[in-house]
Amino acid sequence: MNENAHGLPVGQLNAHLGDELVMRVGIPHKGGALAFHAFNQGHPAMVSANAFWSSKRAAFAFPETTNLSELDFAMDSAGFTSMLLWKTKGRQRGMAGIFPWTCSEYVDFANESNASWWSQPDLCVEKEIVSSAQEIDFRINATATFLEGTLRILYEWQNELAKTCSSTVVANLLKPPVPVIQGWDSAHYERSLEMLQQVWSRWQPWLAPPALIGLGSVCRRDLKHPTHGLYAILDRLEPLIPTGSRAHLFGVKGEALTKVRDKPWVGSCDSMAWDFSARVNAHRSGISNTMTHRCAEMDRWMSAALKRIGKRYDPHLSQPLAA
Repeated sequence: MNENAHGLPVGQLNAHLGDELVMRVGIPHKGGALAFHAFNQGHPAMVSANAFWSSKRAAFAFPETTNLSELDFAMDSAGFTSMLLWKTKGRQRGMAGIFPWTCSEYVDFANESNASWWSQPDLCVEKEIVSSAQEIDFRINATATFLEGTLRILYEWQNELAKTCSSTVVANLLKPPVPVIQGWDSAHYERSLEMLQQVWSRWQPWLAPPALIGLGSVCRRDLKHPTHGLYAILDRLEPLIPTGSRAHLFGVKGEALTKVRDKPWVGSCDSMAWDFSARVNAHRSGISNTMTHRCAEMDRWMSAALKRIGKRYDPHLSQPLAA
């Protein structure tokens, strides 16, 4: 990022990435035993914004004491959860009547949380919650609109803060989001990426080109389908991802990691599959799905995932080792 003594920062990055593929473990809570275990084991994490939302108070709240504060965690905008809430309970108080929170509330909290990076609000298109091709197109368009709105809010807040703070302070307090592309088949994702680039380019050089771009709705899908399988989507996007940008795959299946690792433009993935496996394995074994069992399943799943991406996991150390 280029810095000015006064005024707005320019060339801001939305994420800081290393060279290696990062596997993030999804944590369904804002703290507690699972976050403590992930911290002890050195697992980078993904946490949904919904975990911090109090429907009773209609407000976000970050816990005063949580191991997330010491953990490398990213924040997902909870689009899938919000869409389910909207479909089951009807219009909500926030963005587009779908989210329970406003865009301003989300941007404010995401920056206060000190997450390693945070994703823009987006509208997912998993087949469980989409009924038509027209609905998919609408949600792709709406995701681009949400990105524009998020950047406008961020720009205005930075501009106001710049009146009294240096550009370095402004950039540290208010960071740009990870934009997200949506779709069901590979052509949808290509169109969504084009729209993302159109929006993002209007805000340069205030922003640098996105270092990280999220691929939404990639879980709960077949991997090998010729049009909407994950591999077909990745193959179509590979020549289209902007130079210098990398992708985060939200909710990728573990079995896909062997192929994903061979794509250097994929920077990170996350998954909650370990928690589903914990429930299934506990039921099959006739045991309670205790926190101890869930933590053991987290380690088992992450060990297998890291092996697939070429890393070795030592449970006695706090970080995975390079293979």
